[in-house]
Amino acid sequence: MEYGFTTAAYVVAAVLFIQSLGGLSGQESAKRAVWYGIVGMALAVAATLYGPGASNWLISLVMIAAGGAIGWVVAQRVQMTEMPQLVAAMHSLVGLAAVFIGYNTHIEMVRVGGLDEAARALLDGFAAVIAHKSGVEVSILRVETFLGVFIGAVTFTGSVVAFGKLAGKVDGKAKKLPGGHLLNATAAIVSLVLLVVYLQTGSTLALLGMTVAALFIGYHLIMGIGGADMPVVVSMLNSYSGWAAAAIGFSLSNDLLIVVGALVGSSGAILSYIMCKAMNRSFISVILGGFGGTTGPAMEVTGEQVAIDAEGVAAALNDADSIIIIPGYGMAVAQAQQSVSELTRKLRAAGKTVRFAIHPVAGRLPGHMNVLLAEAKVPYDIVMEMDEINEDFPTTDVAIVIGSNDIVNPAAQEDPNSPIAGMPVLECWKAKQVFVSKRGQGTGYSGIENPLFYKENTRMFYGDAKKSLDALLPMID
Repeated sequence: MEYGFTTAAYVVAAVLFIQSLGGLSGQESAKRAVWYGIVGMALAVAATLYGPGASNWLISLVMIAAGGAIGWVVAQRVQMTEMPQLVAAMHSLVGLAAVFIGYNTHIEMVRVGGLDEAARALLDGFAAVIAHKSGVEVSILRVETFLGVFIGAVTFTGSVVAFGKLAGKVDGKAKKLPGGHLLNATAAIVSLVLLVVYLQTGSTLALLGMTVAALFIGYHLIMGIGGADMPVVVSMLNSYSGWAAAAIGFSLSNDLLIVVGALVGSSGAILSYIMCKAMNRSFISVILGGFGGTTGPAMEVTGEQVAIDAEGVAAALNDADSIIIIPGYGMAVAQAQQSVSELTRKLRAAGKTVRFAIHPVAGRLPGHMNVLLAEAKVPYDIVMEMDEINEDFPTTDVAIVIGSNDIVNPAAQEDPNSPIAGMPVLECWKAKQVFVSKRGQGTGYSGIENPLFYKENTRMFYGDAKKSLDALLPMID
């Protein structure tokens, strides 16, 4: 009965997770998709607790309650601007859990291996599963455990470094130790050799040695990636965490964990590939942590940034017929999405055509800007992807850039030595007039100078984005 219920519940939960992923592809269905995921996870947890081999109910319930309470508090406190680093932190916990479960599996294998046949007959739960495995099956379990710990350790340190970079606690520039990729390759080869040793002997030292090497690989990979490419890193770490969960699912013979891990791993990898195309990056180089630096001296930017006040921006908007707004991370920092929504409402009420241009890697997390605009009740049908709207800039009267830098940087097309050379960008400089809402004259998070700010048709609307827009709103006819 327990096996039948657990299997059926896992099948239903897997279907709900698939529905959840599918629903997240559209803004209209995203809320429903989240509920699919919540129900699926609740069902999965209940089935696991009720299923065969379950024990320590009190401890399990206490841990679930404690984790749920912590999650609730974090969800209430974390701002939308902090979501990228929160996601990175969650990935690190998945990786760490994979490491702990892998070591628990190893400890059980060592313990069961030291028992005689009579003692093995008295075992229950996971230990009994190990006791009934043949020599070949134990070897397979060792490989699964080794891979789970390896991927989990890489995910853990990589995610911690990503969190530090996104939170501004670690320098966002690409940094590698002397030796660069050779160090990563050496650590990977050492891990492979230790896999052979572990497979043959089940040595704890081999597992420990690999864990140290994997922790180093995760750290060094992400340290070698520049801040401009962190959205791809977050997505790739999401994929790593999924594969770590799948590997541990094989170790525990948990079908649902395998399915969910494969879903997360494959969807994260696909998203990373899509984002790499959007940034003109090599997917392989992402995995190897080999991008984010320059290939030579950057092109010198000449001219000066010309400022404009709210009255000047309002006059241009009142005269314009077509307007494209380009939101970026600065809008999130300033919490200006509601002001942007109100500006959009007033402009559309005046009969003007207003649309939003969203770059695939705008902000520091895929879909970051879409979520903010949806929160501010901006109509879905005027929020356009880069490929849908880029060719319309030459016929646009005004382009408004709010807190964006790299995704509107002409250097991607004009400077072969730029860190973002070849990256598809929103060509807003082709509009008749460009207004850039920016706090100051700095280069922003990625540290890349932007020639857009110095072009003749660009004016800099300095100040906090929310305050600047709030000052602008009363002047719109």
